[in-house]
Amino acid sequence: TGAQQSATVANPASGASPDLLPHFQLEPEDVYIVKNKAVSLACRATPATQIYFKCNGEWVHQGDHVTQHSTDRSTGLPVMEVHIEVTRQQVEKIFGLEEYWCQCVAWSSSGTTKSQKAFVRIAYLRKNFEQEPTAREVSIEQGIVLPCRPPEGIPPAEVEWLRNEELVDPELDANVYVTPEHSLVLRQARLADTANYTCVAKNIVARRRSASAAITVYVNGGWSTWTQWSGCSTSCGRGWQKRSRTCTNPTPLNGGAFCEGQNVQKTACTTLCPVDGAWSEWSKWSECGAECTHWRSRECSEPAPRNGGRDCHGPELDTRNCTSELCIHAAPGAEDVALYVGLVAVAVCLVLLLLVGVLVYCRKKGGLDADVADSSILTAGFQPVSIKPSKADNPSLLTIQPDLSTTTMTYQGSLCPRQDGPAKLQLPNGHLLSPLGAGRHTLHHSSPAAEGADFVARLSTQSYFRSLPRGTNNMAYGTFNFLGGRLMIPNTGISLLIPPDAIPRGKIYEVYLTLHKQEEVRLPLAGCQTLLSPIVSCGPPGVLLTRPAILAMGHCVEASAENWSIRLKKQSCEGTWEDVLQLGAEPCTELYYCQLEAQACYVFTEQLGRFALVGESLSMAASKRLKLVLFAPAACPSLEYNIRVYCLSDTQDVLKEVIQLEKQLGGQLIGAPRVLHFKDSYHNLRLSIHDMPSSLWKSKLLASYQEIPFYHIWSGLQPFLHCTFTLERLSTSTCELACKIWVWQVEGDGQSFTVNFNIAKDTRFSDWLVPDEVGTPALVGPSAFKIPFLIRQKIISSLDPPGTRGADWRTLAQKLNLDSHLSFFASKASPTAMILNLWEARHFPNGNLSQLAAAVAEVGKQDGALFSEAEC
Repeated sequence: TGAQQSATVANPASGASPDLLPHFQLEPEDVYIVKNKAVSLACRATPATQIYFKCNGEWVHQGDHVTQHSTDRSTGLPVMEVHIEVTRQQVEKIFGLEEYWCQCVAWSSSGTTKSQKAFVRIAYLRKNFEQEPTAREVSIEQGIVLPCRPPEGIPPAEVEWLRNEELVDPELDANVYVTPEHSLVLRQARLADTANYTCVAKNIVARRRSASAAITVYVNGGWSTWTQWSGCSTSCGRGWQKRSRTCTNPTPLNGGAFCEGQNVQKTACTTLCPVDGAWSEWSKWSECGAECTHWRSRECSEPAPRNGGRDCHGPELDTRNCTSELCIHAAPGAEDVALYVGLVAVAVCLVLLLLVGVLVYCRKKGGLDADVADSSILTAGFQPVSIKPSKADNPSLLTIQPDLSTTTMTYQGSLCPRQDGPAKLQLPNGHLLSPLGAGRHTLHHSSPAAEGADFVARLSTQSYFRSLPRGTNNMAYGTFNFLGGRLMIPNTGISLLIPPDAIPRGKIYEVYLTLHKQEEVRLPLAGCQTLLSPIVSCGPPGVLLTRPAILAMGHCVEASAENWSIRLKKQSCEGTWEDVLQLGAEPCTELYYCQLEAQACYVFTEQLGRFALVGESLSMAASKRLKLVLFAPAACPSLEYNIRVYCLSDTQDVLKEVIQLEKQLGGQLIGAPRVLHFKDSYHNLRLSIHDMPSSLWKSKLLASYQEIPFYHIWSGLQPFLHCTFTLERLSTSTCELACKIWVWQVEGDGQSFTVNFNIAKDTRFSDWLVPDEVGTPALVGPSAFKIPFLIRQKIISSLDPPGTRGADWRTLAQKLNLDSHLSFFASKASPTAMILNLWEARHFPNGNLSQLAAAVAEVGKQDGALFSEAEC
């Protein structure tokens, strides 16, 4: 109800000044009648000879006015103040026809003035809530929404929430907030959130309480790991052994489900019994010997001792006299003397050999003799297989030619480029946009790894190096001059295009491009904000660019103006993240611009630094693209088989990291990846497995589904979210796996994977994991661009000036479907250069030059001068 004020002059006195029209110092204001209490309306005006109230178009009786007269001390003019009372009965007489209102009319000798209308309403608050919260039981970390629609009332009721009769303050608890519709939202249920919740509505008339809703946050039990198997129950023969587990990981709370399955497992075991050894029978006595004795033997083999049994006791050889001690010993003869002499000679030879061996050993310990060291027999053993020992008459064999392939490598972006002749830039006699030669540069150094190490070593001396990732796996770098070039991190969709003349002539810059992992950089997100792209750094900071470079990176947003507010963020030198551009709005600076396409965004920037694309949802219809990927072990030696379902942001860099991780784990892809649109509806993502042949497989999942909390996915800061389904095959001969995996958002759309897979040899999807990009991480000069340099310059000089019949850069932008960015192109010194740079960034290395040539030719048809010049 807006205020209304008007003034009319009736029969003004001749010569009266308009300054003497009454003006109001106090006007009546809107009021509410509470119960049966009358309300008072007042107004005060100066100069005024009379003041009356008019209510709903009728004058209030003079006797109902209470009037006070005074004088304004500052002006000396008369002041009149009037009060009236309005009762509930007066308002109810016209209730339902229109709203009851009153207005002051003041008179002076110069005319009349009307005050604003004051509306008088009967205040009330109904008893019954339109919607009350209801009791719920939820799992821990699940989101909760408690609806509340307060009773009808005038003025509208304010709503507050009580938890166990204590006020809930969202300012003090980040896990809680109240929607504009008065619903209470708990982002992730905690055990402390188990309580009675009451919605309270109040206005100036009354205070109403809803029925209390009991929220119980429960925890389903989970099994601990199995203990080690106990020892066998028997020390001999068959027995059993057992292992156990407890339902304490976690312990079920607040009515949560107890663990399903056995807490004790038993298995049969057999312990080998010890067998004591026993003697065999004695053998027969031997023949009587020269010493008048014979012998017999036995073995501990009936049975032999085993499994820890005791060995036999007693002698195994028995001797005795075989002549009843009547044997006569003869004196030694000549034969015995010869035997003794031979034994002594053998002993002396053995001692001499031992002494020689000791001397040789000591000599080796002291160092090799010069003759031995020069021996060709020793040195020949250390020559390479393909190299023969050198001869005195062939001196060329003394030197082994080095392998030049280990010291020279082809590299785009060399620190020491080879100076090619001017023929590299000559215009070809062919198609309008025929590409030039490769224009590669050669870099001489020890190895590619040494180049990266040298570059990182130089970076480490800079202050900004502390915030860069260590290593060169996700980094590209190169040295650039005015010819420009390109950096690319393979298999990530991330590249940096430095157009020609972006670097001032005479300057040479070492430029890097890096991809950060989310855990390395802290990007603060508030409210419904979410990370939509990788976090990318290009630098070094402070590089002076005369034309914008173009940073290309993927994103996972399903963009629409009514559902999203998308901002480009850049990290300042102090480490804080700042909004430098809001997509869809007029840019507040000419330093940055962003073109958002279906899968990628292209950022024009004249200042290098660290960038990320962040979105804030404006409605629950806003959605992000998730890439759903299934992996499983390539080999299955046991009965258990795990299927891992990854829920990734749909950008190439995250997929690259997961593929590298799975290669280390020995995983293989078992289904074609799917795309899921994940909405900002506060609902979790659920995953379940179905349709497995029960005679071959069984699932070890205790619940019917698994859940990934909404905010873990929505923030975008946890890149490798996944769930594991543990299956068990009933026989080791089972190799075929057939099942269906459902992935869906609660109250949303879903995706299903039909899996038919041979776990022993199926590689149908292995080719999908080889999306390796062709090319090198750094390209310098003409080799970095599809459009030849001289032809590019001719197109720019022809289309930048306004052309006859509209044949200029605007027409080219329309032909390339870039006419929505005309205002940005027009703000630059060379709009045509911006268009060609964007074309290079979008279409390298697989861009179709024929289509671009056709677009330029169509523009040329409108301007004969351009066409003839382009064909030269």
